[in-house]
Amino acid sequence: MRQKKIIATNKKARHDFFIDEIYEAGIVLTGTEIKSIRQGKINLKESFAKVQNGEVFVHQMHISPYEQGNRYNVDPVRPRKLLLHKQEIRKLIGYTTQKGMTLVPLSVYIDERGRAKMELALARGKKLYDKREDIAKRDSERRMQQAMKKARE
Repeated sequence: MRQKKIIATNKKARHDFFIDEIYEAGIVLTGTEIKSIRQGKINLKESFAKVQNGEVFVHQMHISPYEQGNRYNVDPVRPRKLLLHKQEIRKLIGYTTQKGMTLVPLSVYIDERGRAKMELALARGKKLYDKREDIAKRDSERRMQQAMKKARE
């Protein structure tokens, strides 16, 4: 089994989107950015990915500047290239242009070789009533669990 250390997750993504497929992508980073990620100073909250000129870029992903980085630090929210296979990129182009789907980062982690990777999801946006259904389902499951716990006592 692969060993990976999850650094950051986008909890809002599963709440706002229906996840269809998940891809693993490498991230092109500078030296100070990877050091900052290893310290856990990354935020995926408002981030999204786009296919531009046959390449995939993640936008609005905030990586805080590394404290000892001085002049080597770069813009914290600059677009960063994602590394995917050509067939995967072609597939993503088709889904995003024709079917109107979105590319949403789910999590960033460090793999067993020490490289930063991103879980990228092909997703469809949820409507307000879908979100309400999910919340109601979660509440009912929580009530059932509590009732079962009380019955055991």
